Amino acid sequence: MHQAVGMVEVYGLVAAFAACDAGCKAGNVTVERFDKNKPANADSLPVPLLVCVKFRGRVSDVEAAVEAALDAAKRVSGIVTYHIIPQAEEDTEKMLKLSAFDVD
Repeated sequence: MHQAVGMVEVYGLVAAFAACDAGCKAGNVTVERFDKNKPANADSLPVPLLVCVKFRGRVSDVEAAVEAALDAAKRVSGIVTYHIIPQAEEDTEKMLKLSAFDVD
């Protein structure tokens, strides 16, 4: 059975850890590896590194986690975007496991 996945992309690692902590406290979720992105316009951003936090669980738990994560990240450095997938397809599941933190 596929679980829902909630993704929250924030500015920087501190906001990612704050979002992760708040999300885990708000819903019965697990967290997958963070992912990072340094876009071409990084120098014009509040923090030059974007980090994606991914929560897994039942839809209602993921929704609660994402909401709490958004509130926490707003207080630190801000949010880029977020999205919830209620039931990811198998090929999407494979892509969700990728992480740029594994690449030097």
